[in-house]
Amino acid sequence: MAVTNQKGGVGKTTTAVNVALFISDFGYRTLLIDLDPQANATSAIGIAVTTIRYSIYDVLSGTHALDDCTYPTAFENLHLLPASHALAGADVELSQIVSRETMLRQMLQPIQSEYDYIIIDCAPSLSLLTLNAFTASQQLIIPLQCEYFALEGLAKLMSTFQLVKDRINPSLNVLGIVLTMFDRRTQLNRQVVANAKSHFKNLVFDTIIPRNIRLAEAPSFGLPIALYQPRSSGSIAYYHLTKEVIHRAQTKP
Repeated sequence: MAVTNQKGGVGKTTTAVNVALFISDFGYRTLLIDLDPQANATSAIGIAVTTIRYSIYDVLSGTHALDDCTYPTAFENLHLLPASHALAGADVELSQIVSRETMLRQMLQPIQSEYDYIIIDCAPSLSLLTLNAFTASQQLIIPLQCEYFALEGLAKLMSTFQLVKDRINPSLNVLGIVLTMFDRRTQLNRQVVANAKSHFKNLVFDTIIPRNIRLAEAPSFGLPIALYQPRSSGSIAYYHLTKEVIHRAQTKP
Protein backbone atom coordinates (compact mmCIF):
# COMPACT_ATOMS: atom_id res chain seq x y z
CA MET A 1 0.00 0.00 0.00
CA ALA A 2 1.29 3.45 -0.91
CA VAL A 3 0.22 6.35 1.31
CA THR A 4 0.28 9.30 -1.06
CA ASN A 5 -0.71 12.87 -1.72
CA GLN A 6 1.36 15.35 -3.69
CA LYS A 7 0.26 18.11 -1.31
CA GLY A 8 2.42 18.42 1.79
CA GLY A 9 1.14 18.81 5.34
CA VAL A 10 -1.93 16.60 4.96
CA GLY A 11 -1.00 13.94 7.52
CA LYS A 12 0.51 11.52 5.03
CA THR A 13 3.51 10.40 7.07
CA THR A 14 1.46 10.38 10.28
CA THR A 15 -1.02 8.08 8.55
CA ALA A 16 1.66 5.77 7.12
CA VAL A 17 3.51 5.40 10.44
CA ASN A 18 0.48 4.87 12.64
CA VAL A 19 -1.36 2.53 10.28
CA ALA A 20 1.85 0.47 9.93
CA LEU A 21 2.25 0.29 13.70
CA PHE A 22 -1.35 -0.70 14.39
CA ILE A 23 -1.24 -3.34 11.64
CA SER A 24 1.88 -4.84 13.21
CA ASP A 25 0.24 -4.59 16.64
CA PHE A 26 -2.62 -6.73 15.30
CA GLY A 27 -0.03 -9.45 14.69
CA TYR A 28 0.70 -8.96 10.98
CA ARG A 29 4.27 -8.95 9.69
CA THR A 30 4.70 -5.40 8.45
CA LEU A 31 7.34 -3.49 6.50
CA LEU A 32 7.28 0.31 6.49
CA ILE A 33 9.15 1.86 3.55
CA ASP A 34 10.16 5.50 3.83
CA LEU A 35 10.33 6.78 0.24
CA ASP A 36 10.45 10.47 1.17
CA PRO A 37 13.85 12.27 1.11
CA GLN A 38 12.77 14.18 4.23
CA ALA A 39 12.89 10.82 6.09
CA ASN A 40 10.14 11.86 8.48
CA ALA A 41 8.67 8.36 8.74
CA THR A 42 12.11 7.04 9.70
CA SER A 43 12.51 9.48 12.58
CA ALA A 44 8.85 9.18 13.61
CA ILE A 45 9.31 5.45 14.20
CA GLY A 46 12.20 6.21 16.56
CA ILE A 47 15.27 5.73 14.34
CA ALA A 48 17.69 8.64 13.93
CA VAL A 49 18.60 9.23 10.30
CA THR A 50 22.21 9.93 11.30
CA THR A 51 22.59 6.40 12.70
CA ILE A 52 21.49 4.65 9.50
CA ARG A 53 24.24 3.03 7.47
CA TYR A 54 22.20 1.98 4.43
CA SER A 55 18.80 3.13 3.20
CA ILE A 56 16.27 2.66 0.40
CA TYR A 57 18.57 4.84 -1.71
CA ASP A 58 21.24 2.13 -1.59
CA VAL A 59 18.69 -0.44 -2.75
CA LEU A 60 17.52 1.69 -5.68
CA SER A 61 21.06 2.58 -6.69
CA GLY A 62 22.00 -1.12 -6.68
CA THR A 63 24.89 -0.81 -4.24
CA HIS A 64 23.37 -2.96 -1.47
CA ALA A 65 20.83 -5.74 -1.14
CA LEU A 66 17.43 -5.00 0.36
CA ASP A 67 18.16 -7.20 3.40
CA ASP A 68 21.19 -5.03 4.23
CA CYS A 69 19.00 -1.94 4.30
CA THR A 70 16.05 -3.27 6.34
CA TYR A 71 16.07 -2.62 10.08
CA PRO A 72 14.07 -4.02 12.99
CA THR A 73 12.23 -1.46 15.08
CA ALA A 74 11.32 -1.35 18.75
CA PHE A 75 7.93 -2.75 17.78
CA GLU A 76 7.28 -6.44 17.30
CA ASN A 77 6.36 -7.44 13.73
CA LEU A 78 7.40 -4.05 12.32
CA HIS A 79 10.49 -3.57 10.14
CA LEU A 80 11.68 -0.38 8.49
CA LEU A 81 13.33 0.30 5.14
CA PRO A 82 14.48 3.84 5.94
CA ALA A 83 15.03 6.90 3.79
CA SER A 84 18.05 9.15 3.65
CA HIS A 85 18.59 12.65 2.33
CA ALA A 86 20.44 11.11 -0.63
CA LEU A 87 17.02 10.23 -2.04
CA ALA A 88 16.64 13.88 -3.05
CA GLY A 89 18.78 13.24 -6.11
CA ALA A 90 17.29 9.86 -6.96
CA ASP A 91 14.89 11.18 -9.60
CA VAL A 92 17.76 12.53 -11.67
CA GLU A 93 20.00 9.52 -11.11
CA LEU A 94 17.32 6.98 -11.98
CA SER A 95 15.96 8.83 -15.00
CA GLN A 96 18.50 7.22 -17.35
CA ILE A 97 17.79 3.64 -16.23
CA VAL A 98 15.70 1.30 -18.38
CA SER A 99 12.37 0.38 -16.72
CA ARG A 100 13.10 3.02 -14.08
CA GLU A 101 9.44 3.17 -12.99
CA THR A 102 9.41 -0.53 -12.01
CA MET A 103 12.67 -0.70 -10.04
CA LEU A 104 11.03 -0.77 -6.61
CA ARG A 105 8.56 -3.47 -7.65
CA GLN A 106 11.37 -5.68 -8.93
CA MET A 107 13.38 -5.25 -5.73
CA LEU A 108 10.44 -6.02 -3.45
CA GLN A 109 9.34 -9.20 -5.22
CA PRO A 110 11.86 -11.52 -3.47
CA ILE A 111 10.74 -10.43 0.02
CA GLN A 112 6.99 -10.06 -0.45
CA SER A 113 6.28 -13.46 1.10
CA GLU A 114 8.08 -12.36 4.28
CA TYR A 115 5.46 -9.70 5.07
CA ASP A 116 1.69 -9.56 5.31
CA TYR A 117 1.61 -5.82 4.64
CA ILE A 118 4.08 -3.39 3.08
CA ILE A 119 3.30 0.29 3.68
CA ILE A 120 5.10 2.89 1.54
CA ASP A 121 5.27 6.50 2.70
CA CYS A 122 5.57 8.60 -0.48
CA ALA A 123 7.11 12.02 -0.91
CA PRO A 124 4.69 14.96 -1.28
CA SER A 125 5.15 15.08 -5.06
CA LEU A 126 4.29 13.12 -8.19
CA SER A 127 7.93 12.24 -8.82
CA LEU A 128 9.70 9.17 -10.21
CA LEU A 129 9.93 7.84 -6.64
CA THR A 130 6.17 8.17 -6.22
CA LEU A 131 5.65 6.52 -9.62
CA ASN A 132 7.76 3.59 -8.38
CA ALA A 133 5.56 3.34 -5.29
CA PHE A 134 2.41 3.27 -7.45
CA THR A 135 3.91 0.60 -9.68
CA ALA A 136 4.95 -1.57 -6.72
CA SER A 137 1.64 -1.30 -4.85
CA GLN A 138 -1.76 -2.93 -5.06
CA GLN A 139 -3.60 -0.17 -3.21
CA LEU A 140 -3.35 3.55 -2.52
CA ILE A 141 -4.34 5.25 0.72
CA ILE A 142 -4.89 8.96 0.13
CA PRO A 143 -4.92 11.31 3.14
CA LEU A 144 -7.04 14.39 2.41
CA GLN A 145 -6.87 17.41 4.67
CA CYS A 146 -10.22 18.94 5.50
CA GLU A 147 -9.51 22.21 3.70
CA TYR A 148 -10.86 23.79 0.52
CA PHE A 149 -7.77 23.53 -1.71
CA ALA A 150 -7.18 19.88 -0.76
CA LEU A 151 -10.07 18.71 -2.95
CA GLU A 152 -8.75 20.68 -5.92
CA GLY A 153 -5.31 19.06 -5.72
CA LEU A 154 -6.77 15.56 -5.63
CA ALA A 155 -7.71 15.67 -9.31
CA LYS A 156 -4.09 15.51 -10.50
CA LEU A 157 -3.31 12.63 -8.15
CA MET A 158 -6.30 10.63 -9.40
CA SER A 159 -5.22 11.32 -12.99
CA THR A 160 -1.75 9.94 -12.27
CA PHE A 161 -3.28 6.91 -10.55
CA GLN A 162 -5.42 6.17 -13.59
CA LEU A 163 -2.45 6.57 -15.93
CA VAL A 164 -0.35 4.10 -13.92
CA LYS A 165 -3.26 1.66 -13.70
CA ASP A 166 -3.90 1.80 -17.45
CA ARG A 167 -0.29 1.58 -18.62
CA ILE A 168 1.89 -0.05 -15.97
CA ASN A 169 0.06 -1.62 -13.04
CA PRO A 170 -3.49 -2.81 -13.82
CA SER A 171 -3.84 -4.32 -10.32
CA LEU A 172 -3.55 -0.88 -8.66
CA ASN A 173 -6.66 0.41 -6.89
CA VAL A 174 -7.54 3.19 -4.48
CA LEU A 175 -8.17 1.48 -1.16
CA GLY A 176 -9.60 4.63 0.33
CA ILE A 177 -9.41 8.34 1.06
CA VAL A 178 -8.86 9.26 4.70
CA LEU A 179 -10.01 12.68 5.84
CA THR A 180 -7.46 14.25 8.20
CA MET A 181 -7.08 17.28 10.47
CA PHE A 182 -10.82 17.57 10.95
CA ASP A 183 -12.12 20.30 13.23
CA ARG A 184 -15.84 19.84 13.79
CA ARG A 185 -16.12 23.43 15.06
CA THR A 186 -15.62 24.94 11.60
CA GLN A 187 -18.27 25.03 8.90
CA LEU A 188 -15.60 24.75 6.19
CA ASN A 189 -14.28 21.45 7.57
CA ARG A 190 -17.77 20.00 7.74
CA GLN A 191 -18.43 21.16 4.17
CA VAL A 192 -15.22 19.53 2.86
CA VAL A 193 -16.24 16.25 4.50
CA ALA A 194 -19.69 16.47 2.90
CA ASN A 195 -18.22 17.31 -0.52
CA ALA A 196 -15.66 14.48 -0.35
CA LYS A 197 -18.31 11.93 0.60
CA SER A 198 -20.65 13.23 -2.10
CA HIS A 199 -18.01 13.04 -4.83
CA PHE A 200 -15.98 9.95 -3.83
CA LYS A 201 -18.75 8.08 -2.00
CA ASN A 202 -17.58 4.69 -0.66
CA LEU A 203 -13.92 5.48 -1.30
CA VAL A 204 -13.94 7.72 1.79
CA PHE A 205 -13.11 5.85 4.98
CA ASP A 206 -15.73 6.06 7.73
CA THR A 207 -13.05 7.03 10.26
CA ILE A 208 -12.07 10.70 10.19
CA ILE A 209 -8.79 11.77 11.80
CA PRO A 210 -9.33 14.79 14.08
CA ARG A 211 -7.01 17.75 14.42
CA ASN A 212 -5.15 16.69 17.56
CA ILE A 213 -2.13 18.29 19.23
CA ARG A 214 -0.88 14.89 20.43
CA LEU A 215 -0.57 13.71 16.81
CA ALA A 216 1.62 16.73 16.08
CA GLU A 217 3.79 16.18 19.16
CA ALA A 218 4.40 12.43 18.79
CA PRO A 219 7.04 12.53 15.98
CA SER A 220 9.29 14.82 18.02
CA PHE A 221 9.53 12.03 20.59
CA GLY A 222 10.18 9.38 17.92
CA LEU A 223 6.96 7.59 18.83
CA PRO A 224 3.77 6.70 16.97
CA ILE A 225 0.66 8.11 18.61
CA ALA A 226 -0.33 4.66 19.93
CA LEU A 227 2.65 4.74 22.29
CA TYR A 228 2.95 8.46 22.90
CA GLN A 229 -0.68 9.06 23.93
CA PRO A 230 -2.65 5.83 23.45
CA ARG A 231 -5.87 7.29 24.85
CA SER A 232 -5.85 10.46 22.76
CA SER A 233 -8.50 11.06 20.13
CA GLY A 234 -5.83 10.78 17.43
CA SER A 235 -4.68 7.36 18.61
CA ILE A 236 -8.23 6.04 18.87
CA ALA A 237 -9.01 7.33 15.38
CA TYR A 238 -5.96 5.64 13.82
CA TYR A 239 -6.82 2.41 15.59
CA HIS A 240 -10.27 2.39 13.97
CA LEU A 241 -8.87 3.53 10.62
CA THR A 242 -6.41 0.62 10.63
CA LYS A 243 -9.23 -1.84 11.23
CA GLU A 244 -10.99 -0.38 8.20
CA VAL A 245 -7.79 -0.60 6.13
CA ILE A 246 -7.32 -4.27 6.98
CA HIS A 247 -10.98 -5.07 6.31
CA ARG A 248 -10.92 -3.37 2.90
CA ALA A 249 -7.56 -4.93 1.96
CA GLN A 250 -8.81 -8.42 2.79
CA THR A 251 -12.17 -8.05 1.04
CA LYS A 252 -11.13 -6.22 -2.14
CA PRO A 253 -10.38 -8.47 -5.12
